[in-house]
Amino acid sequence: MKAKPILCAHRLRHVPRQFSWIDQRLIRDGHIRGRTTGALALYLFLCTVADAQGASYYSDGRVCELLGLDCAGLKAARRELIDAGLVAFSRPFYQVLSLEAHKMEKPSGNPSHPPTQDRSGEVQSIGEILRSMMEVRP
Repeated sequence: MKAKPILCAHRLRHVPRQFSWIDQRLIRDGHIRGRTTGALALYLFLCTVADAQGASYYSDGRVCELLGLDCAGLKAARRELIDAGLVAFSRPFYQVLSLEAHKMEKPSGNPSHPPTQDRSGEVQSIGEILRSMMEVRP
């Protein structure tokens, strides 16, 4: 593999003391594919302000002000991220979720017996929980 040149050595990035980063799997695994610019802006904002566990809290008004979104745009962006399994939200708290356990497809198997992995203690978005509760089971 060819070494990449360092173009500006005095400006090398490092993980800052307050801990903030963007997971490369967002692109590599296709999580940003098809996302709106509002959802991408909100995700970047949440990754930037989150603590080491991915948690943060900002009022809707402040997020709208900082991102230049109106209330409807923020709600749509948040719903998109929740539905994609990228964040969890319970007013006023956000959590950027790990991409490690995120599956883009639904589990297969007998629909009358939901998989036991749902009870493993793994964090699920509110959207995922509500969708599983709404599924019709024979």
